[in-house]
Amino acid sequence: MKTVKEISITEIEGLRMGHASDQEARTGVTVLLFGEGARVGVDVSGGGPASRETPLASPLTADNPIHAIVLSGGSAFGLAASDGVMRYLEERGTGFETGYARVPLVCQSCIYDLGIGRSDIRPDAAMGYAACVDAESGGKGECGSVGAGTGATVGKLCGMARSMKAGLGIHAVEVGGLKMAAVVVVNALGDVTDPKNGQILAGLRSEDGSGFSGTCQEIYRMSCQREELAAAAANTNTTIGVVVTNAAFTKAQMNKLASMTRCAYARCINPVGTMADGDTIYAASVGEIPADINMAGALAAEVMAEAIVKAVRSGCEQ
Repeated sequence: MKTVKEISITEIEGLRMGHASDQEARTGVTVLLFGEGARVGVDVSGGGPASRETPLASPLTADNPIHAIVLSGGSAFGLAASDGVMRYLEERGTGFETGYARVPLVCQSCIYDLGIGRSDIRPDAAMGYAACVDAESGGKGECGSVGAGTGATVGKLCGMARSMKAGLGIHAVEVGGLKMAAVVVVNALGDVTDPKNGQILAGLRSEDGSGFSGTCQEIYRMSCQREELAAAAANTNTTIGVVVTNAAFTKAQMNKLASMTRCAYARCINPVGTMADGDTIYAASVGEIPADINMAGALAAEVMAEAIVKAVRSGCEQ
Protein backbone atom coordinates (compact mmCIF):
# COMPACT_ATOMS: atom_id res chain seq x y z
CA MET A 1 0.00 0.00 0.00
CA LYS A 2 1.30 3.44 -0.92
CA THR A 3 1.59 5.78 2.04
CA VAL A 4 1.01 9.53 2.16
CA LYS A 5 4.22 11.32 3.09
CA GLU A 6 4.40 15.00 3.98
CA ILE A 7 6.94 16.94 1.94
CA SER A 8 8.01 20.55 1.46
CA ILE A 9 6.28 22.51 -1.28
CA THR A 10 9.76 23.29 -2.60
CA GLU A 11 10.02 19.63 -3.65
CA ILE A 12 7.48 20.11 -6.44
CA GLU A 13 9.47 20.58 -9.63
CA GLY A 14 8.34 23.38 -11.92
CA LEU A 15 6.99 25.52 -9.07
CA ARG A 16 8.57 28.46 -7.27
CA MET A 17 6.71 30.46 -4.63
CA GLY A 18 7.51 33.77 -2.99
CA HIS A 19 5.98 36.38 -0.69
CA ALA A 20 6.06 40.13 -0.22
CA SER A 21 4.58 41.51 3.01
CA ASP A 22 3.84 44.92 4.49
CA GLN A 23 3.42 44.22 8.20
CA GLU A 24 2.55 47.83 9.05
CA ALA A 25 -0.23 48.11 6.46
CA ARG A 26 -1.16 44.43 7.07
CA THR A 27 -1.32 43.35 3.45
CA GLY A 28 0.81 41.44 0.97
CA VAL A 29 1.30 39.27 -2.09
CA THR A 30 2.07 35.61 -2.69
CA VAL A 31 3.10 34.45 -6.15
CA LEU A 32 3.38 30.96 -7.63
CA LEU A 33 5.63 30.86 -10.70
CA PHE A 34 5.50 28.01 -13.19
CA GLY A 35 8.79 27.88 -15.11
CA GLU A 36 7.45 25.80 -18.00
CA GLY A 37 3.86 26.95 -17.66
CA ALA A 38 0.98 25.05 -16.06
CA ARG A 39 -2.36 23.63 -17.10
CA VAL A 40 -4.78 25.47 -14.83
CA GLY A 41 -8.42 25.06 -13.82
CA VAL A 42 -10.52 27.12 -11.41
CA ASP A 43 -13.54 26.85 -9.14
CA VAL A 44 -15.31 30.03 -7.99
CA SER A 45 -17.93 29.44 -5.30
CA GLY A 46 -18.08 32.81 -3.53
CA GLY A 47 -20.46 35.59 -4.45
CA GLY A 48 -17.93 38.42 -4.63
CA PRO A 49 -14.59 37.38 -6.16
CA ALA A 50 -11.92 39.98 -6.94
CA SER A 51 -9.97 38.35 -9.73
CA ARG A 52 -7.94 38.83 -12.88
CA GLU A 53 -7.75 36.58 -15.95
CA THR A 54 -9.62 33.71 -14.31
CA PRO A 55 -11.37 32.98 -17.65
CA LEU A 56 -7.97 31.73 -18.87
CA ALA A 57 -8.57 28.70 -16.61
CA SER A 58 -11.96 27.89 -18.11
CA PRO A 59 -12.12 24.75 -20.29
CA LEU A 60 -13.97 26.91 -22.84
CA THR A 61 -10.93 29.12 -23.50
CA ALA A 62 -7.69 28.42 -25.37
CA ASP A 63 -5.49 25.72 -23.86
CA ASN A 64 -2.48 27.96 -23.24
CA PRO A 65 -0.08 27.43 -20.32
CA ILE A 66 -0.41 29.79 -17.35
CA HIS A 67 2.88 31.31 -16.19
CA ALA A 68 1.90 32.52 -12.71
CA ILE A 69 -0.90 32.62 -10.15
CA VAL A 70 -1.00 35.57 -7.77
CA LEU A 71 -2.79 35.72 -4.42
CA SER A 72 -2.98 39.08 -2.68
CA GLY A 73 -4.67 41.38 -0.24
CA GLY A 74 -6.09 44.78 -1.14
CA SER A 75 -9.44 43.69 -2.54
CA ALA A 76 -9.78 44.69 -6.21
CA PHE A 77 -7.10 47.37 -5.71
CA GLY A 78 -4.61 44.54 -5.17
CA LEU A 79 -5.03 43.33 -8.73
CA ALA A 80 -2.31 45.85 -9.60
CA ALA A 81 0.22 43.37 -8.16
CA SER A 82 -0.01 41.30 -11.35
CA ASP A 83 1.49 44.20 -13.31
CA GLY A 84 4.76 43.66 -11.43
CA VAL A 85 4.59 39.90 -11.93
CA MET A 86 4.10 40.41 -15.67
CA ARG A 87 7.05 42.80 -15.83
CA TYR A 88 9.24 40.29 -14.00
CA LEU A 89 8.27 37.49 -16.38
CA GLU A 90 8.60 39.64 -19.50
CA GLU A 91 12.13 40.64 -18.49
CA ARG A 92 13.01 36.93 -18.47
CA GLY A 93 11.43 36.17 -21.84
CA THR A 94 8.47 34.29 -20.37
CA GLY A 95 5.08 34.64 -22.00
CA PHE A 96 2.72 33.71 -24.82
CA GLU A 97 4.28 34.61 -28.15
CA THR A 98 2.02 36.96 -30.13
CA GLY A 99 4.48 37.88 -32.87
CA TYR A 100 5.04 41.36 -31.46
CA ALA A 101 5.64 40.62 -27.79
CA ARG A 102 5.62 37.78 -25.30
CA VAL A 103 2.60 38.25 -23.06
CA PRO A 104 2.81 36.50 -19.66
CA LEU A 105 -0.45 34.78 -18.72
CA VAL A 106 -1.13 35.54 -15.06
CA CYS A 107 -4.22 34.72 -13.01
CA GLN A 108 -4.92 36.46 -9.71
CA SER A 109 -7.40 36.50 -6.83
CA CYS A 110 -7.53 38.89 -3.88
CA ILE A 111 -8.86 38.92 -0.34
CA TYR A 112 -10.50 41.89 1.33
CA ASP A 113 -8.13 43.03 4.09
CA LEU A 114 -8.89 46.77 4.11
CA GLY A 115 -10.48 46.50 7.57
CA ILE A 116 -7.13 45.78 9.24
CA GLY A 117 -3.92 47.80 9.14
CA ARG A 118 -4.06 50.65 6.62
CA SER A 119 -6.81 50.67 4.01
CA ASP A 120 -5.00 53.26 1.88
CA ILE A 121 -1.97 51.02 1.24
CA ARG A 122 -2.59 48.04 -1.01
CA PRO A 123 -0.46 45.59 -2.97
CA ASP A 124 0.93 47.19 -6.11
CA ALA A 125 3.21 46.32 -9.02
CA ALA A 126 6.34 46.81 -6.88
CA MET A 127 5.08 44.31 -4.32
CA GLY A 128 4.18 41.82 -7.04
CA TYR A 129 7.69 42.13 -8.48
CA ALA A 130 9.24 41.71 -5.02
CA ALA A 131 7.28 38.49 -4.47
CA CYS A 132 8.75 37.14 -7.73
CA VAL A 133 12.26 38.02 -6.59
CA ASP A 134 11.60 36.17 -3.34
CA ALA A 135 10.40 33.13 -5.30
CA GLU A 136 13.49 33.18 -7.50
CA SER A 137 15.76 33.36 -4.47
CA GLY A 138 14.25 30.17 -3.05
CA GLY A 139 11.36 31.40 -0.92
CA LYS A 140 10.81 28.77 1.72
CA GLY A 141 7.03 28.86 1.82
CA GLU A 142 6.33 30.27 5.27
CA CYS A 143 2.86 30.04 6.83
CA GLY A 144 0.95 32.58 8.90
CA SER A 145 0.78 36.37 8.57
CA VAL A 146 2.93 36.50 5.48
CA GLY A 147 2.35 37.38 1.84
CA ALA A 148 -1.32 37.39 0.89
CA GLY A 149 -2.15 36.17 4.39
CA THR A 150 -0.66 39.20 6.17
CA GLY A 151 -4.06 40.83 6.72
CA ALA A 152 -6.28 37.73 6.75
CA THR A 153 -8.93 37.47 9.46
CA VAL A 154 -12.01 35.30 10.13
CA GLY A 155 -15.31 35.56 12.01
CA LYS A 156 -16.19 39.11 10.95
CA LEU A 157 -19.99 38.96 10.96
CA CYS A 158 -20.17 41.33 13.95
CA GLY A 159 -17.23 43.51 12.97
CA MET A 160 -13.47 43.40 13.39
CA ALA A 161 -13.62 43.74 17.19
CA ARG A 162 -14.94 40.19 17.50
CA SER A 163 -12.94 38.66 14.65
CA MET A 164 -9.71 36.65 14.90
CA LYS A 165 -6.43 36.70 13.01
CA ALA A 166 -5.85 34.02 10.38
CA GLY A 167 -3.26 33.81 7.63
CA LEU A 168 -1.73 31.76 4.85
CA GLY A 169 -1.33 28.00 5.06
CA ILE A 170 0.73 25.50 3.05
CA HIS A 171 0.63 21.73 3.03
CA ALA A 172 2.25 19.29 0.59
CA VAL A 173 2.36 15.50 0.32
CA GLU A 174 3.66 12.71 -1.90
CA VAL A 175 1.97 9.37 -2.64
CA GLY A 176 4.30 7.19 -4.67
CA GLY A 177 5.45 9.56 -7.40
CA LEU A 178 2.38 11.79 -7.19
CA LYS A 179 2.88 15.11 -5.44
CA MET A 180 0.15 17.49 -4.29
CA ALA A 181 0.46 20.86 -2.55
CA ALA A 182 -2.07 23.41 -1.34
CA VAL A 183 -1.60 27.11 -0.63
CA VAL A 184 -4.54 28.94 0.94
CA VAL A 185 -5.34 32.35 2.40
CA VAL A 186 -8.16 32.03 4.94
CA ASN A 187 -10.13 35.26 5.25
CA ALA A 188 -13.61 33.85 5.78
CA LEU A 189 -16.88 35.28 7.02
CA GLY A 190 -17.48 32.02 8.85
CA ASP A 191 -15.82 30.03 11.59
CA VAL A 192 -12.93 27.65 10.88
CA THR A 193 -12.98 24.19 12.41
CA ASP A 194 -10.60 21.26 12.57
CA PRO A 195 -12.24 18.60 10.35
CA LYS A 196 -10.72 15.83 12.48
CA ASN A 197 -12.75 16.69 15.57
CA GLY A 198 -15.09 19.57 14.71
CA GLN A 199 -13.36 21.93 17.17
CA ILE A 200 -13.61 25.62 16.28
CA LEU A 201 -10.09 26.95 15.78
CA ALA A 202 -10.98 30.56 14.99
CA GLY A 203 -14.08 32.57 14.23
CA LEU A 204 -16.68 34.92 15.64
CA ARG A 205 -15.88 35.50 19.31
CA SER A 206 -18.53 35.98 21.99
CA GLU A 207 -19.17 39.52 23.19
CA ASP A 208 -17.14 38.97 26.35
CA GLY A 209 -14.31 37.28 24.42
CA SER A 210 -14.49 34.12 26.48
CA GLY A 211 -15.44 31.79 23.64
CA PHE A 212 -17.17 31.58 20.27
CA SER A 213 -20.65 32.79 19.35
CA GLY A 214 -20.93 30.65 16.23
CA THR A 215 -21.37 32.57 12.99
CA CYS A 216 -24.28 30.44 11.77
CA GLN A 217 -26.10 30.85 15.07
CA GLU A 218 -25.61 34.61 14.90
CA ILE A 219 -26.91 34.68 11.32
CA TYR A 220 -30.02 32.76 12.38
CA ARG A 221 -30.55 35.21 15.24
CA MET A 222 -30.30 38.15 12.86
CA SER A 223 -32.57 36.58 10.23
CA CYS A 224 -35.62 38.35 11.64
CA GLN A 225 -33.80 41.67 11.36
CA ARG A 226 -32.88 41.78 7.71
CA GLU A 227 -31.28 45.21 7.72
CA GLU A 228 -28.98 44.23 10.59
CA LEU A 229 -28.02 40.98 8.84
CA ALA A 230 -27.39 42.71 5.50
CA ALA A 231 -25.15 45.29 7.17
CA ALA A 232 -23.23 42.61 9.05
CA ALA A 233 -22.72 40.41 5.99
CA ALA A 234 -21.34 43.41 4.10
CA ASN A 235 -18.05 42.91 5.95
CA THR A 236 -16.22 41.55 2.92
CA ASN A 237 -14.24 38.33 3.10
CA THR A 238 -12.77 35.62 0.83
CA THR A 239 -10.81 32.38 1.05
CA ILE A 240 -8.51 31.91 -1.93
CA GLY A 241 -6.26 28.96 -2.65
CA VAL A 242 -4.24 26.96 -5.14
CA VAL A 243 -3.53 23.25 -5.42
CA VAL A 244 -0.50 22.24 -7.46
CA THR A 245 0.24 18.71 -8.64
CA ASN A 246 2.75 16.95 -10.85
CA ALA A 247 -0.02 14.74 -12.27
CA ALA A 248 -0.56 14.72 -16.03
CA PHE A 249 -4.07 16.13 -16.24
CA THR A 250 -5.75 18.15 -18.98
CA LYS A 251 -7.11 21.64 -18.47
CA ALA A 252 -10.66 20.23 -18.23
CA GLN A 253 -9.54 17.73 -15.60
CA MET A 254 -7.86 20.51 -13.63
CA ASN A 255 -11.22 22.28 -13.46
CA LYS A 256 -12.70 19.11 -12.01
CA LEU A 257 -9.81 18.86 -9.56
CA ALA A 258 -10.45 22.44 -8.42
CA SER A 259 -14.15 21.69 -7.85
CA MET A 260 -13.33 18.53 -5.84
CA THR A 261 -10.87 20.54 -3.74
CA ARG A 262 -13.76 22.79 -2.70
CA CYS A 263 -14.89 19.98 -0.39
CA ALA A 264 -12.10 21.13 1.95
CA TYR A 265 -13.72 24.54 2.30
CA ALA A 266 -17.01 22.88 3.32
CA ARG A 267 -15.25 20.62 5.83
CA CYS A 268 -13.42 23.46 7.54
CA ILE A 269 -15.41 26.70 7.12
CA ASN A 270 -18.99 27.39 8.21
CA PRO A 271 -20.76 29.13 6.56
CA VAL A 272 -18.78 29.16 3.32
CA GLY A 273 -19.29 30.41 -0.23
CA THR A 274 -21.64 33.19 0.88
CA MET A 275 -22.41 36.34 -1.08
CA ALA A 276 -20.03 38.09 1.32
CA ASP A 277 -17.17 35.78 0.30
CA GLY A 278 -15.21 35.57 -2.95
CA ASP A 279 -14.08 31.99 -2.45
CA THR A 280 -11.87 30.75 -5.31
CA ILE A 281 -9.61 27.74 -5.89
CA TYR A 282 -7.10 27.33 -8.72
CA ALA A 283 -5.68 23.93 -9.64
CA ALA A 284 -2.39 23.72 -11.54
CA SER A 285 -0.65 20.76 -13.19
CA VAL A 286 3.13 21.05 -13.62
CA GLY A 287 4.13 17.45 -14.36
CA GLU A 288 3.51 14.30 -16.33
CA ILE A 289 2.93 11.67 -13.62
CA PRO A 290 0.02 9.34 -14.55
CA ALA A 291 -2.77 9.53 -11.96
CA ASP A 292 -6.47 8.86 -11.47
CA ILE A 293 -8.52 12.05 -11.29
CA ASN A 294 -10.80 10.68 -8.55
CA MET A 295 -7.87 9.75 -6.33
CA ALA A 296 -6.14 13.07 -7.02
CA GLY A 297 -9.31 15.05 -6.27
CA ALA A 298 -9.81 13.25 -2.96
CA LEU A 299 -6.17 13.86 -2.06
CA ALA A 300 -6.39 17.54 -3.07
CA ALA A 301 -9.30 18.08 -0.68
CA GLU A 302 -7.38 16.44 2.16
CA VAL A 303 -4.28 18.52 1.49
CA MET A 304 -6.28 21.74 1.23
CA ALA A 305 -8.02 21.00 4.54
CA GLU A 306 -4.63 20.62 6.24
CA ALA A 307 -3.48 23.91 4.70
CA ILE A 308 -6.59 25.68 6.01
CA VAL A 309 -5.92 24.44 9.53
CA LYS A 310 -2.28 25.55 9.28
CA ALA A 311 -3.35 28.98 8.00
CA VAL A 312 -5.53 29.59 11.04
CA ARG A 313 -3.22 28.09 13.66
CA SER A 314 -0.13 29.90 12.38
CA GLY A 315 -2.02 33.18 11.89
CA CYS A 316 -3.43 33.09 15.43
CA GLU A 317 0.06 32.65 16.84
CA GLN A 318 1.47 35.78 15.16
